[in-house]
Amino acid sequence: MNYLSHPQLDSDATGVLLVNLGTPDAPTKPALRQYLKEFLSDPRVVEAPRWLWGLALYGVILNIRPARSAKAYQKVWTDEGSPLQSISAAQAAALQAQIGSEKLHVELAMRYCNPSIHDALNRLRGKGVTRLVVLPLYPQYSGSTTGSVFDAVADELKTWRWTPKLHFINEYYQDASYIDAMAASIEEARAANGPARKLVYSFHGIPKRYVDSGDPYQRQCEQTAQAISARLGLSEDEWVLLFQSRFGREEWLQPYADKTLQKMPGQGVKSVDVVCPGFSADCLETLEEVNMENREIFLHAGGESYQYIPCLNDRQDHIEMMAGLVSGKV
Repeated sequence: MNYLSHPQLDSDATGVLLVNLGTPDAPTKPALRQYLKEFLSDPRVVEAPRWLWGLALYGVILNIRPARSAKAYQKVWTDEGSPLQSISAAQAAALQAQIGSEKLHVELAMRYCNPSIHDALNRLRGKGVTRLVVLPLYPQYSGSTTGSVFDAVADELKTWRWTPKLHFINEYYQDASYIDAMAASIEEARAANGPARKLVYSFHGIPKRYVDSGDPYQRQCEQTAQAISARLGLSEDEWVLLFQSRFGREEWLQPYADKTLQKMPGQGVKSVDVVCPGFSADCLETLEEVNMENREIFLHAGGESYQYIPCLNDRQDHIEMMAGLVSGKV
């Protein structure tokens, strides 16, 4: 056995793995088919009998949805590629600079597609890390997001002969620095453009039966919205929490964002500020669905002003929040 081929461990070295959902490699039908195949094959994402879901996935969905999704991605694609990819890379670089330690190594991974969790973890192993902090970039916990990241990290680490000390950050939905950063971003947008009649918190939805089975996601979304609203000094009639991005025929968490926004102008709410506290970086769901599709629904129904407030992305207060979460585990 060639012992010299094994990575040299550094007792002071810590790896930080930032993980977000994922993105196709290109806004094309083949790339979307590969991405959706990996994403929708995850049993954490779609909890259904494998044989039955396989028939639907391979017989129908992967023959129809990739072309439709590719058109949506083409609307938001940039010269740097997918917004989620470029923003997440900027976050990882900014976090590395913020920490400023040669003994702490930050790597970015996506749960689906590239850069993969497998590759990112092995880059950290090559640097000899003895401690590993995993930070899924989902403020609120759900089995379909954070839980899936845990599965993928565990699947990789169980193949290693020696594993680092592991610190897994499950959620940060009420972290004071996160709430402060969210509130600051909203205050800045409203100071620049004036406050709307209603502040809309739009969270990604999940099937209601996941919550009924014990997933804490809905409760954590509600507590996040309440904490931000309290920080902003808003009364209960000045904000509303909605859920977007439902898929399939079963019931998802309500109120549904598109249907509620369509009704609002008829109820006297002609202006809204919309923010997505469950997303750490702007992506297809925020840029195309929330800022384009839902804007059109609201304005077509008689709304007069629709302001989308960007995600925290690589704002300095967001990066400082991440550094605080990581430093608490090192």
